[in-house]
Amino acid sequence: SSRRERRGDKARVRRRRRRRFRTFLSLVITLGLIAAAVWGAWGGLKGMISTITAPDDWPGPGSGTVKVQISEGATGQSIADTLQAAGVVKTSKAFIKAAKADPRAKDIQPGTYRLKRQMSAAGAVALLLDPASRLIRRVTIREGLRVSDIVNVLVKEGSMKRSALNAALKDPPAIGLPKSAKGKAEGYLFPATYEFQPDTSEAEALRTMVARGQQVMTDLGVKKSQQRTVLIKASLVQSEGGSVKDFGKIARVVENRLDDGMKLQLDSTVHYGTHTKGVFTTPAQRADDNPYNTYLHTGLPGGPISAPGEEAIKAVLDPPKGKWLYFVVVNLDTGETKFATTSAGHSRNVAELQVSGAAGRGPV
Repeated sequence: SSRRERRGDKARVRRRRRRRFRTFLSLVITLGLIAAAVWGAWGGLKGMISTITAPDDWPGPGSGTVKVQISEGATGQSIADTLQAAGVVKTSKAFIKAAKADPRAKDIQPGTYRLKRQMSAAGAVALLLDPASRLIRRVTIREGLRVSDIVNVLVKEGSMKRSALNAALKDPPAIGLPKSAKGKAEGYLFPATYEFQPDTSEAEALRTMVARGQQVMTDLGVKKSQQRTVLIKASLVQSEGGSVKDFGKIARVVENRLDDGMKLQLDSTVHYGTHTKGVFTTPAQRADDNPYNTYLHTGLPGGPISAPGEEAIKAVLDPPKGKWLYFVVVNLDTGETKFATTSAGHSRNVAELQVSGAAGRGPV
């Protein structure tokens, strides 16, 4: 009996020890879980605190390059979001703050810009306002240029491909030429200063120029049925005019000669028809039988001979009243032009220039 009691006492001791160990183990596990939870919570809280207390702007000028497209009509918020997505600014909030601090920020233009990564927001605003950062191709097309000249300008100033330009010119619908153009862009590429984006194609550039011309014609009240005639006359005025102030009178000479059934006899049309340039023409050039030779053919030439500007178009639409039938540029340096109503008066004007051994532009 005593032996059994002793064995029972030992068993009870072992059970108590096992219970104590399990209790201790449970406590250790519980404390471990609590510690892990606390550590995790602290890690998350620490991250939150770091995020809250970290600056929302990059401190430096940035590095590398990144191209960013600012769309037409973009708001300050959309610009900020675009810059953040591109890695230019750290947060859109920082850019908005910097833009509000600079009154010029409202003048940020649409376009493609070369910026840096991880810039300060103020630095990003400054670059967006710097014209040198805007990746545009600025091209100026002067009044009176032929299509071949315009192509040369687009190649030289716009870094465009000649082959692509020539290909586009052979596809009238691709560049938006109206039916009145009869498939030829001469006279329809409006002279102006254009800003093309880096990704603007050659066809898109030409289409923009055609559209600009169509808009000018619409604004001036030119009906589509009148466009070709107006452009032909305006191209003559543009090519023959020594000065804008004479455009109206030259337009009147053209109208008077057409009304009287006289040949226009303009050297500018002869040059165009013979693919030459210059102020004067030779007897051989004037004898060349082509649709643009107004010494041989009565009426208007076969089409526009250059790109007329708005002033030349206006002159054709509303020329001053007068009976002039002749004009001649008597001073090639200043462009001074004299007009006459009779052949005798014209001869006197021509003699004024012939003193210097030259013959001036204008109808014979």
